[in-house]
Order: sequence, then C-alpha cells, then structure tokens
Amino acid sequence: MNSFNRGVYFSAGAAVLFLLFMMPTAQAGENDCVQNRATQPAPPEIYEKANPLKATPKNLSAGRKLYMGGAKPFGCYPCHGINGNGKGMTALKMMLKPRNFTCKAMMKNIPDGQLYWVIKNGSEGTEMKGYKTLKDKEVWQIVAYIREFSK
Repeated sequence: MNSFNRGVYFSAGAAVLFLLFMMPTAQAGENDCVQNRATQPAPPEIYEKANPLKATPKNLSAGRKLYMGGAKPFGCYPCHGINGNGKGMTALKMMLKPRNFTCKAMMKNIPDGQLYWVIKNGSEGTEMKGYKTLKDKEVWQIVAYIREFSK
C-alpha cells in the first residue's frame, strides 16, 4: 500500500471517528422515541382535563401497584415494561409496539385526559384494552405514575 492510499484510509477513518464521537447526539436522538399514532382522541370534555390528583407519594405508590399488576387482569407492565419504555415481555409479539412512557418529546403532547381515556376505554386498532372496572381515582393514579417515567 503506498503512502497516498494510507493517507486516504487514515482521513476516512478520522472522519468516521469524528462523526461518531464528536458530533452532538442530543439533537439527533431527541425525538427518535416519538411513536406516531392515529389514536382516537377522547371526548373534548375529557381530552384536556388535567389530572385532579397530585403526584403525592401516596398516589404514586397506588399508581405503581396498579401498573405493576393491581389493575386486573394483569396491569400495564407486561406490555409497557417495568420502566415504562414500551418493551415489556409481551411487547415482543406485538406488531404495533406499546407506548414508550419515557419519551419526553411524545409524552409532553399527550394530555392527562387522553391518557385517562385510553386506560379506561382502550385504543382501537391496538392491543390496548380498556380497564373499565377501575375506579376513576385508580385511573388517575396510574396517569400520575406513568407521567413519572418521562420526568
């Protein structure tokens, strides 16, 4: 290999290393987690409703218990994952992956009322089934807990 070829390979390698290690990554990956969906919006009176419960330790603990299996038949974690990242054990088999609640860019655009509505009624066209037997307070506790994943 002559010195010209070595110089070309070295320059190309240096450029790759620069791109991999020196370029800022926050901008590139900031919105990568957004999952675009055509989810039906909740009725207007519910869609924009803010969670009436504060994110107190008591409400968050209750929401966590429901998320982790207290909401029958099996809670939220099998699909949405223990860490809320949408990578639960049953998510592997799903064509449309469960919501990633850790995605700040996406979660900031989903109102509390919409989360409440989907938990209570399910989401048509997905495997998200409604939890109609949960009391309103329990659903709002789950919403409060889910919000913690994206903080």
